[in-house]
Amino acid sequence: MTAAPADLLIESPATSDGAALWRIAKESKTLDLNSSYSYLLWCRDFAGTSVVARGADGEPVGFVTGYLRPGRPRTLLVWQVAVDAAHRGCGIAARLLDGLTGRLVAERGITEVETTITPGNTASERLFTSFAERHGARLSREVLFPAGLFPGSHDPEVLYRIGPLTESTAL
Repeated sequence: MTAAPADLLIESPATSDGAALWRIAKESKTLDLNSSYSYLLWCRDFAGTSVVARGADGEPVGFVTGYLRPGRPRTLLVWQVAVDAAHRGCGIAARLLDGLTGRLVAERGITEVETTITPGNTASERLFTSFAERHGARLSREVLFPAGLFPGSHDPEVLYRIGPLTESTAL
């Protein structure tokens, strides 16, 4: 793995980033693509629980979107993680995830991260497994939504639950 560029800026997204996030998600060819409108809303309404990586030109090259679960406000649900194809393999996704969770542990007291991954999405499986290992946290997996709950054809979504996280483990 090549190291992420030193000049990479990691920060909360702005509404003006919505189109770039939609493009990165679309070009990933692995994410369920939401409407372009939803990425604009995400950058407005969930900027505090999401993060973008900007290249030297200031344009987004990767992102993590997430939200705090209403019934479990100390749990960050990571909705999507994507990195532009030209920047993959540099550890950007891990830096984004570490930066976001570190900030949210300190600011909001989160103690757990959840995400869902479809079987066979090896990159996401590796990202979240290595995240748990780096932070000395337990990782559990269980099917959250079986394939039969989705209309049409869709693989099951496996819930990855990682925690507990603390300020000392999130650094």
